[in-house]
Amino acid sequence: MKVPGLIQEFRFNNSVTLCIVLMPRVFVALFALSLTSLPVTHASEPLSQDTRMKLVKTLSGDLAPKSVLSSGSGLISAHNMMYKHTVTFYDSKTMELLSTVKDSVDLKSFGFSKYSGNYRGAPVEGAFSPDGKYLYFTNYAMYGKGFNKEGTDKCSPSSGYDTSFLSRIDLSTYTIDAVYPVGSVPKVVQVTPDNKYILVSNWCSYTVSVISVAEQKVVKSIKIGRYPRGIVVTKDSTFAYVAEMGGNRLHRIDLATFEQTYIPIGSNPRALVLSPDDKVLYATMNLSGQIAAWDLVANKSLGKAKIGKAARSLDISSDGTALFATNFKSGTVSKVRTSDLKVLQTIKVCSEPIGISYDAPTARTWVACYGGSVKVFANE
Repeated sequence: MKVPGLIQEFRFNNSVTLCIVLMPRVFVALFALSLTSLPVTHASEPLSQDTRMKLVKTLSGDLAPKSVLSSGSGLISAHNMMYKHTVTFYDSKTMELLSTVKDSVDLKSFGFSKYSGNYRGAPVEGAFSPDGKYLYFTNYAMYGKGFNKEGTDKCSPSSGYDTSFLSRIDLSTYTIDAVYPVGSVPKVVQVTPDNKYILVSNWCSYTVSVISVAEQKVVKSIKIGRYPRGIVVTKDSTFAYVAEMGGNRLHRIDLATFEQTYIPIGSNPRALVLSPDDKVLYATMNLSGQIAAWDLVANKSLGKAKIGKAARSLDISSDGTALFATNFKSGTVSKVRTSDLKVLQTIKVCSEPIGISYDAPTARTWVACYGGSVKVFANE
């Protein structure tokens, strides 16, 4: 006897399909599961690995971006170093400029009495707070009375370079409303998803500063090794991973105890991202021009992909199927499939592409070009 029914198919990723047969009082579910765990994607939406990057807009003007960052909720920030002394904000949908925030601050007004007058910074990288109220940005150096020895990219704690500050922008007013003393030549900043800690990698100090959001001060300085840079934090705020770019390992930091273990990822790891399920960590390997993948569950390498010269910044699509990386000396951006580390696309973007960020709501990839522009690519 035939029973009328309705078959509905849903696609989870490229190798996960769920078919549900809806019949009176009967539900039959058939699953085909892969080894890779990825977020649900409806069948009508293409996977990022199945799309191509296409330039839709070039933003220029008073820019010298070291990095760009998507808030995931409508904002893009660009951080313009000491060349422009600004952070610029854009609407992620319209790509229009919303605000330009100068990096200058009166340190004395924030309680640092040994300083007087206004001080300029040098925005390197940023991190949005989980509640969307703030953007934190690192300053490569500070400029003004009392700062006499600016750091460089070749340094050590014994170099005696000036320490710097992390700044916070209130996104309701686009003004700097807090600053935090950190180490020498701070690079990457991340806020833990539970909004408990702000983590800053200090390039020349060989440390990570841990700032308590509740206490609004540095509560821990963690020794890392030569040139700490990239930082990622698991979604449950249990662990942070830090790239030791001057070495060949990652530091896994337990955020409850601050104890460390190590991952032998390979030489010169720079930027880090996690898969959506936090099971795989990806890193750009600067000198070799590769992306490395590490299985955090099995604690083993999943291989590497050769992408270009001087692999720098890295991001991942929201569905976890594609990576985006800048190749600084090649002048290119590479799109890489996560399932097998196959390079899907490599395109010329500008002379010195340095920063990259994937904006999930629009499925666009934003690229910071050090020479003075931001390129926006659709994935379609």
